[in-house]
Amino acid sequence: MIQRFADWLVYTVLGLDASTALGEAVNFFFYDSVKILILLFFISVIMGIVNAYFPIERLRHYLASRRLYGFQYLFAALFGAITPFCSCSSIPLFIGFVKGGIPLGVTFAYLITSPLVNEVAVAMSVGTFGVRITTVYVLSGILLGMIGGFVLGKMNLEPYLSDWVRQMQQHSSSGSEVWEREHTPFFRRLPAIVKEALGIVRGVLLYILIGIGIGAFMHGYVPEGFFEQYMAADNWLAVPLSVLLAVPMYANAAGIVPVIEVFVAKGIPVGTALAFMMAVVGLSLPEATLLKKVMTWRLIGIFFGVITLFIILSGYLFNAIL
Repeated sequence: MIQRFADWLVYTVLGLDASTALGEAVNFFFYDSVKILILLFFISVIMGIVNAYFPIERLRHYLASRRLYGFQYLFAALFGAITPFCSCSSIPLFIGFVKGGIPLGVTFAYLITSPLVNEVAVAMSVGTFGVRITTVYVLSGILLGMIGGFVLGKMNLEPYLSDWVRQMQQHSSSGSEVWEREHTPFFRRLPAIVKEALGIVRGVLLYILIGIGIGAFMHGYVPEGFFEQYMAADNWLAVPLSVLLAVPMYANAAGIVPVIEVFVAKGIPVGTALAFMMAVVGLSLPEATLLKKVMTWRLIGIFFGVITLFIILSGYLFNAIL
C-alpha cells in the first residue's frame, strides 16, 4: 500500500519518470519516509504500553543478570534475525529498548543482527548462492551481533547516549509512572501513550528525513560499476575497500542480494561480496544520521568502527572458507 502511494505520488502527481535516477530516488525517499514514520509511531505506542504495564525493571534486571551467561546476547541477536527490518527501520525498536533501560550491549546485539538477517534475504540467498553459503552468512550475522553486542556492552558506553534518551529513561522509571501503570485503566492511559509516541516521532523526524534523503540519493545516483573496480580478486585490500565503499549505500538485505549475485558472476570473491552486503545493510550514513538522536557522535563512531572491523574480518574469513 505504501509503495503504491509512493508510485502514485511520484509518477502520477509529480510526473517523474520511473526509469530515471531522479524518479527512482524521489520514490525511494517518499516510500521509506512514510514506512519508517508509521513504523516508529506504532512501535513507540507498543513500547509505551509495555513500559506502562509490564514490569520493565524486572526485565532489565533479568537481562543484566550474570546468570544468563551471555545468552541475553543470543536472545537479542535471534530476535533481530526474525524481525524483517533494514538498518533504519530497526532503529525505532532500538529506541524503545534504550528508553526502557535494557542493557546497551543487548540492544546493540539486536541492532546489529536485525538488518543483516531476515527471512526474505535468506530465501533469496538460498536461491542465489545455495544452502551452504546462506547458512554461513546467517550464522555469521547472528554471531556478529552477539560478539559485537558483548564487546560494546563491556565498553560502558551509556554516558555517550544523548540527553534526550537519558531524559526519557528517567521519566519512564519515575515513581509516578510506576503508580500509573498499576492503578490507571488502559483506556485512560492510552491517550498519554499515544501523545508520548507522537513526541518521539517529532523528536526524530528531522533526522529521519535527512537520513533517508542521503539514502535516496545513493540509491538513485551511485552506479553499480563504480564499486566493482575496487573489489577484484587480485586486490588484497578488496575486503576493507568494499566495506568502506558500502557504508554510504542504503538498502535492505533483500534489495542487495541481486546486486551481490551480479558481483559474484563477474568474478568478485564471495567473501568480498558478502562483506560488501553486510556493510550495506548493517552500516549506512542514513542509519548514522538517525542514530544521532539517541547517541553522541563518539558513540556512533565507536559502534561503526567496531562493526566495520568485524565485517572486514568476516570477509577475509569467508574468502578463506568459501
